[in-house]
Amino acid sequence: MKRLDERGKQCPMPVIETKKALEGAAPGEVIEVIVDNEIAVQNLTKMANHKQLKSQSEKRSNTEFRVQIEAGENAAGTLTEDRDEAAVCLPDGRKGGTVVVLASNEMGSGDEVLGKLLMKGFVYALSQQEILPEKILLYNGGAFLSCEGSDALEDLKEMEAMGVEIRTCGTCLNHYGLEERLRVGDVTNMYDITEILMQAEKIIRP
Repeated sequence: MKRLDERGKQCPMPVIETKKALEGAAPGEVIEVIVDNEIAVQNLTKMANHKQLKSQSEKRSNTEFRVQIEAGENAAGTLTEDRDEAAVCLPDGRKGGTVVVLASNEMGSGDEVLGKLLMKGFVYALSQQEILPEKILLYNGGAFLSCEGSDALEDLKEMEAMGVEIRTCGTCLNHYGLEERLRVGDVTNMYDITEILMQAEKIIRP
């Protein structure tokens, strides 16, 4: 097995270097690629699928992912004839400097059931936008959204997979007894939250 450390490299470099390694690999040999984001995983998997090569991926941490691709019978001949590598890259759909603040698990005020329904709809609609925020901050009642049992959990996970940073206030998790139920993103603190908000170009708070 040959290993490539592509952490910190922007697409198409991980794709290009992986393809070069596959070109020189014997049929059945596995190339393991280490990257630091989900977008890179999707780019490598897309390339492997296009070449009809077997692949699998594993998330080791929020900053370490491993992709294994098995070289095919005619790896050298087919890979060099491929379209431009850059076409394989998925675009980074995040809007730099945009921060979404979720300070409650309800949207608006009045009826609790309606408020939770609206917030669920907002998070889903946010996940479907072509341009995603750079970061999502969750504090106070918003901490419930990133925890087990949340109707918005899968949509938050989808955005995290696309590179959106999701951070939930640790003090809020402790206050509500949610420390063991966090299922997406990282725990943060008020200093970090303040710093992010001060540096943000745009803040969206539903």
